[in-house]
Amino acid sequence: MGYKLAGYDVLGNVEIDPQMMALYKRNQNPRFSFQIPIQEFKEIPDDELPAELFDLDILDGSPPCSVFSIAGKREKKWGKEHHFREGQAKQKLDDLFFDFLDVVEKLRPRVVVAENVRGMIIGLAKGYVALVKRRFEQLGYRVQLFLLNSATMGVPQKRERIFFIAHRKDLQLPKLVLQFHERPVLYKEVRSGRGRPLDPNTLTYKRWLNRRPRDDSFGDITKRINGKVSNFNSILVKDDRVPNTIASNSCFIRYDEPYYISDMDIIRIQTFPRDYDFMGADVQYVCGMSVPPLMMKGIASAIYDQWLSIA
Repeated sequence: MGYKLAGYDVLGNVEIDPQMMALYKRNQNPRFSFQIPIQEFKEIPDDELPAELFDLDILDGSPPCSVFSIAGKREKKWGKEHHFREGQAKQKLDDLFFDFLDVVEKLRPRVVVAENVRGMIIGLAKGYVALVKRRFEQLGYRVQLFLLNSATMGVPQKRERIFFIAHRKDLQLPKLVLQFHERPVLYKEVRSGRGRPLDPNTLTYKRWLNRRPRDDSFGDITKRINGKVSNFNSILVKDDRVPNTIASNSCFIRYDEPYYISDMDIIRIQTFPRDYDFMGADVQYVCGMSVPPLMMKGIASAIYDQWLSIA
């Protein structure tokens, strides 16, 4: 959606998840879709693929990144097979970035964009980033790494993500400059309706009653009351703040009333279109696993202005 907002045509996609593929087809209507693991896609003979997929202006990918998230015991997950999502085949998630780079080698796009979590540039994961950069170089691409916050790009959300952005060396393009200074968009500007009410008989409700103006999450409440942090992924959403990252596994509860935020809040915070057809899928999951379209629009527009318009 972000690329379309920036004026691009989206030709196709590769997707392993049947539900996500159905959503993509319903809302994006791509010309070429492959509902297969990327490991299978990269083995398709070149002469069996549409000619339009070679020498693309941009090949974009977001290899699943949960093993690099700073939440949880991430290092213990490296090198092991996991179900990224229920119903999918087990895969080594930390290998998927290199499977994506194999597709780069196969299709030889002019520009490559790959998004991932901030955790990739923290601690031991920095070694993984070095390997990714080296692979880009071996493939004949000059790569830059950007840490961007969507709150500076017109998105009402403090979502930090890293972007590997590379171009083929034969294009001899200048360094890309990404600088965004949009004003912060506060929660009260997108707030709409109500989500579920908190159950007065639950511990969550009792903790909510003990909130203080300085508290940003239920972890702050439990630390003050119990002396240790728990329930940290339950976020207090305040009218005069930019909302936190919409994550698929977090709870977002309004500070000023005992209600979860609404689905329309989530859609607006993620800058999805109001008429997006979720086809019964969980709104928070779909939005939480996505790059905000306005964030991607800013990046895609800068790539066109600084690179593709002169290449």
